[in-house]
Parts: sequence; structure tokens; C-alpha cells
Amino acid sequence: MAPIGRICKEDILESQSSFAKYDISTGSAEIKSAPPSKGTITNGGKPGMPSTSGVHELLECPVCMSSMFPPIHQCPNGHTLCSNCKARVHNCCPTCRYELGNIRCLALEKVAESLELPCRYQSLGCHDIFPYYSKLKHEQHCRFRPYDCPYAGSECSVSGDIPLLVSHLKDDHKVDMHDGCTFNHRYVKSNPQEVENATWMLTVFNCFGRQFCLHFEAFQLGMAPVYMAFLRFMGDDDEAKKFCYSLEVGANGRKLTWQGVPRSIRDSHRKVRDSQDGLIIQRNMALFFSGGDRQELKLRVTGRIWKEQ
Repeated sequence: MAPIGRICKEDILESQSSFAKYDISTGSAEIKSAPPSKGTITNGGKPGMPSTSGVHELLECPVCMSSMFPPIHQCPNGHTLCSNCKARVHNCCPTCRYELGNIRCLALEKVAESLELPCRYQSLGCHDIFPYYSKLKHEQHCRFRPYDCPYAGSECSVSGDIPLLVSHLKDDHKVDMHDGCTFNHRYVKSNPQEVENATWMLTVFNCFGRQFCLHFEAFQLGMAPVYMAFLRFMGDDDEAKKFCYSLEVGANGRKLTWQGVPRSIRDSHRKVRDSQDGLIIQRNMALFFSGGDRQELKLRVTGRIWKEQ
């Protein structure tokens, strides 16, 4: 197709070209005005409509390879890309190098409305079918989507189901695994004046046939250095709410206690920490509980997990 020319107008131009024929072999969204032939592939018995797989190829952004959602942009020659990538390519078509302008591909957006597609996590157990524009929203909250590694001591990119993550935590992060619903742990740090890089996830508990992650962290809360212990549930939030836990730390006739509901590992450990949803111990109090010359942190945290009836 010969170049149509550069589009430099600031107004949003809306393309309403016919989608009768597609060049699917190249993956590009070239639109041709010829009427549909008798041999056109049909979708759901509707003549003139391309197959679902063919349209899905057309809805794939050539830059990021993700599905495109409105607004879908196109250059004067009909090449399409998503709105996120339009800024990344500096308004230059990645296929023909012509200026993109502000042409909206309404025809392709309209075709997308007619599609129904399976969830991307179909292989993990989700067998629901969704309209194209509802699919992305569902996938953001699909209960079959993989979990991120809950380890707090590093930026780990591993994701998967719970059995995979339990093995990963044990084998790759060398996390201690314990059976039982009660715990009694001692945290020791030789230089409690330092709070940087003082993040630990000490234990994974197997309790009631489920797994729980006990975190203990040191960080700055405003200007005050604090320690915090909290529990996360290896599963979704609706299941986490079926459990409760308590934490206790103390010495010298004093103690601090906390009771709450474990947070799902869908929430990152940083999100839980920043919400202060756990047992928070000021450093001066922690050193008081440690006893001695206050030059070494020695905290004993006890707790239990139980199931709500």
C-alpha cells in the first residue's frame, strides 16, 4: 500500500474502515476495502467475520505483544498498536515508520467487542469464558493466577502455585519449615543500631493443612527504628480470613501482644509492613526486652494460629 502521508493534526481522527479482509499471515492490521468473498472464514456463523484466532492475532500489539484495548491507534497505512506503546515509539509507526498522528482504529475496537475468549490461566484451572474487554479485568483477580514468591529478603521473580512456592522457599531460599500451630522463636542481631538490610522471613508453618509465613523485619517508621512481626497466609484473602493468629513478646515482667487475621500473600510483605498490620516493637522496648547491656537484640516471639469456627 502506498503511503497516504503524514498526519499532524492534534484532533482525534476516527478510522471506520471496513474489516472485510485481513493480512493475517504477517500479523499486521492492514485494512482493505474489498467486500467479503464467499470463502471468507466465519466466526459463529456470521459471514464476513474472521476467525477468533485470526482476530486475536490482529489484536496483538506488534511492539509489546500484549492484547490491545481501547484506544487502539493506527498509522495512515493501517498498522495498529496499543496506546501504551504509542508513546514508547515516539509517535512513529514501528512497521512503516510513518508518523502515527491520532488516528483511532474504531473498526478493530468494534470487532473486539464481539469476541469471547478463555482466561489466560486456563491451563491452571480457570475454564471461564469472557468478553474480550472483560477478560483483562478478570485476569487481574482470577483465583487461579500464580502467586509471587513471598520471600521478603530479596527481589525474587519466581511465581507459581502454592506447592511450587513451598518447595522453592525450602530449596532456594533455605527457609525453615515447621509443622504445628504454635511457635516460639528467638531473634538475635549483634548490632541492633542498624535497621538497613535487616529483613527476615524465618519460618513457614504447616498448620491445618495450609501454609503460613512468619515475617520479622526491622525498618524506620517515620524517624523511629522499629521491629515488626506478622503472619501471611499462602492462599487467597477469602481463605486467609478463616484463620486468626496471636503474637507475644516480652521479658522482665512486661509483654506486648498482638491478635489479628493473617494477610494473603497476594499482598506483598512491604504492603503489609507499611500498613502496620502486625506486632510492632519500638527499638528501645526491644532492647529492654533483650536485657543485658542493650548491645545485642535478643527477642523471643511466641504465637499460635487457630481456625475461626
